[in-house]
Amino acid sequence: MSMFNADEMKGKWKQQVGKAKLAWGDLTEDELLAAEGRQDKLTGLIQERYAVTREEAEKQVKEFFGKN
Repeated sequence: MSMFNADEMKGKWKQQVGKAKLAWGDLTEDELLAAEGRQDKLTGLIQERYAVTREEAEKQVKEFFGKN
């Protein structure tokens, strides 16, 4: 998986929010936009909302960015 720099990720993230909403329907669009595509923020949101371990949330985020 290639890593994007922060500016590239922010720009691409707005395009990916719809896909992220499908992946994690319990997160609001506002929460996803506020995450700005930052994996650490998104991991924290998923961990909190879905009551999963940090490791599981990180796995989900890595899989999402690997596909998109």
